[in-house]
Amino acid sequence: MILNQYIPVILMMLVAAGVAVAVLGLAEFLGPKVVFREKMEPFECGENPIVSPKQRFSVRFYLIALMFIIFDIEAVFLFPWAVNFQALGLFGFVEMMIFVFILALGLAYVWKKGALEWE
Repeated sequence: MILNQYIPVILMMLVAAGVAVAVLGLAEFLGPKVVFREKMEPFECGENPIVSPKQRFSVRFYLIALMFIIFDIEAVFLFPWAVNFQALGLFGFVEMMIFVFILALGLAYVWKKGALEWE
């Protein structure tokens, strides 16, 4: 039966979940529960916070972060393509150039709109 192949994986996942639940449970029951004002303040690398943690970030920050993720994913797609470049042949090359061209159009668009400008 084909499901027999998945039994070790399922067992490993169950063991991992059990260990996670056990560690969280032990921390809850055995850990200290003393609450005081300094402990409840936001923590910034051992220093007092410079600005309020409730301060809003500019939308540009999120746009830059989103673009970073998009181009990071591009690198994830480019690496396997580069490894199998010869096996994919001309078809693989054309497909990847279409992919890169679409991403370049997106980059040109956001550049033109000024999304890359930091104030």
